[in-house]
Amino acid sequence: MPLTPREHDRKYGELDHVIRAHLGRGADEREPLSAYLRHTWRTRPWAIPVAEQQLREYADNPPGRLRLRLGEFYPVPDVGLPDTEIQSWLVSLADRLKESVETGQAPPPATPQTRWEWHARFPELVQLLGGWFSQDMPDEFEDHDAALRDYLRTSDSGLIAQLTGELHDLLTLPLDESDYALALEELGMEVDPPAPYAPGAWLVSLAEQLRSA
Repeated sequence: MPLTPREHDRKYGELDHVIRAHLGRGADEREPLSAYLRHTWRTRPWAIPVAEQQLREYADNPPGRLRLRLGEFYPVPDVGLPDTEIQSWLVSLADRLKESVETGQAPPPATPQTRWEWHARFPELVQLLGGWFSQDMPDEFEDHDAALRDYLRTSDSGLIAQLTGELHDLLTLPLDESDYALALEELGMEVDPPAPYAPGAWLVSLAEQLRSA
């Protein structure tokens, strides 16, 4: 029978984070796993050995086609590798995680380098920008301020506080305007900031509106 969400998380939850950190990037690149380690050391260091164990168990017991078709096993998303190389790749990832845990060495703090890391570090910004500032925003709201008012009206105060903290975190990063534009794109915003604001200035304005909300 298909995996329940609880079974998926227990057996493959951290493996899924590691794999998804590589989506859109080459499987042979080192940066996606560095991004996973950088964020997870900071927020959930206990999860790194869990990820190592899940990677090794999956590599040791790969699913057959029938079990995948029945939904009984986690299907590894396409990372650009042939099926014959997946097992050795998973083992190499597990080895890097093990080395990081045993040495206590984490990648130094840095601006997010992958889409996964942007989303993991700023989850409530993703909700705001992807949900209220998608390409449908002009059809749903009069302007950017109306979209923000709707978010504030419909969102829990704890989530608004989290968003305010994430904006502060983002604005402390050493970014220029092109970096802010990239950040907004990676975080799911599909419309331009309102005139006359550049991306960075609009984020500052957004933070000020949240503080006074």
